Amino acid sequence: MQGTEIIRRTTAERRRDTLERLSSERDMWVSTAHPDHGPHQVPLWFLWDGQAVWMCTAANSATGRNAQKEPRVRLALPDAFDVVLLQGDAKCFPAREVPKDAADAFASKFGWDPRTEETPFLYLSVTPQTVRAWRGAPELRGRVVMRDGAWLG
Repeated sequence: MQGTEIIRRTTAERRRDTLERLSSERDMWVSTAHPDHGPHQVPLWFLWDGQAVWMCTAANSATGRNAQKEPRVRLALPDAFDVVLLQGDAKCFPAREVPKDAADAFASKFGWDPRTEETPFLYLSVTPQTVRAWRGAPELRGRVVMRDGAWLG
């Protein structure tokens, strides 16, 4: 459990901490939307390649279908105290068309290669356009650490 004292970080510190978490964490909440059925949110394993978040889901999943119809997605690391939210457009790649370096890195991180599964999988790549990061109310001001695809600070 986190302590209650919050020391306000600079934008540069938030950026550093966000990049560290993107490089080290395993799970991310993915929010998509369908025009008729509304919002859909699931946790997925993810890989950060330094520029984009890579995830994989069953090709026929609601997440995959939604992202193909409406590419705007929101992503969140699973910590309600140390919040990191990303927003961007998903690019969808069937397993047979995913860039080899991304798929190999994903397989290496998780010890599982969706390209070898019998059922079809879809890779999602999201290059963030906006990133927000904060720890508690003292950090709400200045929580935007990336705007229009450019890191701040």
